Amino acid sequence: MTQKVLVVDDDLHLVHIVSYALKRAGYELLTAHNGRDGYETACKHSPNLVITDFQMPGMNGFEMAVQLRDNTDTAHVPVIMITARGHKIPPNDLSRTNIQAMLAKPFSARDLVERVNDFLNKQERPSIQNGNQDGEGHAA
Repeated sequence: MTQKVLVVDDDLHLVHIVSYALKRAGYELLTAHNGRDGYETACKHSPNLVITDFQMPGMNGFEMAVQLRDNTDTAHVPVIMITARGHKIPPNDLSRTNIQAMLAKPFSARDLVERVNDFLNKQERPSIQNGNQDGEGHAA
């Protein structure tokens, strides 16, 4: 069965780049453009992983991650949070979510696909990592 990844970001260009890279890697993609729609999509379609931007209008990515963790149907879904370079979430706030990794913009599509593979293909959950790797295929 193809594993589903939900990509949530208000930047349509970033959603396109991430979706393209993950589709090429064999994943089924779901997309949403704000936290509220992302939460509703996750509840309806049960993704295996959520990738979300932190800063979005309305419900931001962190608020969505808290709601996903609070819902018994989505509490198990890991989240990769995309942030502006240098933005960190305090550990006590992270403990209220299933954020398993943080990826700073700009990031390489290759690095993102590798992280998704780590979560979904190897069934490993890396610890929280702040930072990025330079490489080709940067998403803004």
